[in-house]
Amino acid sequence: MSALNKQYLGWDIGGTKCAVVLGHVEDQQMMIDDKLAFDTADTQTPDKTIEQLLAMSKDLMATHRLAKQDVSAIGISCGGPLNSRRGMILGPPNLPGWDEVEIVKETVNSLGIQTYLQNDANACALAEWSWGAGECCDNMVFLTFGTGMGAGLILNGRLYAGTNDLAGEVGHIRLEDTGLVGYNKPGSFEGFCSGGGLANAAAMHGMQFSAREVFENAVDGDMRCQKLVEQVGMQLGRGLAILIDLLNPQKIVLGSIFTRQESILRPLLEKELKAQALKLSLDVCEILPARLGEQIGDYAALATACYGGRS
Repeated sequence: MSALNKQYLGWDIGGTKCAVVLGHVEDQQMMIDDKLAFDTADTQTPDKTIEQLLAMSKDLMATHRLAKQDVSAIGISCGGPLNSRRGMILGPPNLPGWDEVEIVKETVNSLGIQTYLQNDANACALAEWSWGAGECCDNMVFLTFGTGMGAGLILNGRLYAGTNDLAGEVGHIRLEDTGLVGYNKPGSFEGFCSGGGLANAAAMHGMQFSAREVFENAVDGDMRCQKLVEQVGMQLGRGLAILIDLLNPQKIVLGSIFTRQESILRPLLEKELKAQALKLSLDVCEILPARLGEQIGDYAALATACYGGRS
């Protein structure tokens, strides 16, 4: 296989599912060629999970008749905390038992392919910046806005991960003195603006609803759910105003919940943004839904393979 047609492997490691993705770049766009996945609970331990990821990688390479020299790199996208420079996972809350796991070393030793590790929010930011809503952009903020709230930062055309991979932990920002809890902090951005936070807010009002169900009931006219959604939109605008004032980005790209509920949330957050953000900064910032949709985890892992060593 020629150098121009080299492939990339991506590992997407999550608390619910893990996947191995094979892809290649064509006309500056990542093309996904194949994918294998399994439930994280099926493997239970880090060792067994890595063993399964390695086996699936070998299966994909065999199916597509790839030798190790045909694969440019492997990218691993995983929730933090982690140490990307040392290639070590440091105990993510959604992965019990994954403490100081030297996953990059194990992968290189087994497959002999250059491997990079990246926080999942950073990896998603790289993917949206490369092939999604953040294309042709030097300064971009990506917000996960799913079960939790985290951010990946592209500043001056490069991923900014911080001193020890903790840049972008925006969910920890306190928006109110009291309120919903995220990151074990009442009144935090994640507490107000995440799927988990919205479900908790519903439970406090006697409603056992998921975030999706809260939005559905709000549309159907449930006033209690409408008030919860209004709170999410307001606090989302307040959080975005902080990021706009602090970082002066060209684009803020929001994933997951915003991609599904943009029509409801946009007028709410824009009203708050106009009240809170510096006008000159707000005027040059676009608020956009993520373009890569439900496949963003696959693209994120492949983006880590493409850019992991140059971020």
